[in-house]
Amino acid sequence: MRPDGYFRITGRARDMIIRGGENIYPREIEEFLYTHPKVSDVQVVGLPDERLGETVLAWIKLKPGETSDEEEIRAFCKARLAHFKVPAYVRFVDAFPMTLSGKVQKFRIRQQEIAERGLEKAAGLETA
Repeated sequence: MRPDGYFRITGRARDMIIRGGENIYPREIEEFLYTHPKVSDVQVVGLPDERLGETVLAWIKLKPGETSDEEEIRAFCKARLAHFKVPAYVRFVDAFPMTLSGKVQKFRIRQQEIAERGLEKAAGLETA
């Protein structure tokens, strides 16, 4: 609870990405990317953006023996997703950060990307 008596939602309840006023549900993008023939697993999170509030990031685990690049994934998305749902950032990984019970820690993905991409300033801005 904030000092003014209102609550601020954090954690899992904050799964929705708000990009320039558009509500984006990561699960929808994940389900779409699972239809790509080279994708084994995917996690989508929102990254802070100074202009739009947030932007879409996809961490993708490819099937064994497959190779891909950001442009192939973006082209696949552009063909069938609204432009604001197309991931601005794509990273190919071998594993996701997990809890002991086997759940993906999306907050760690977000923290790592903020640090590596130098988005600390944008992360400090208040959004929705």
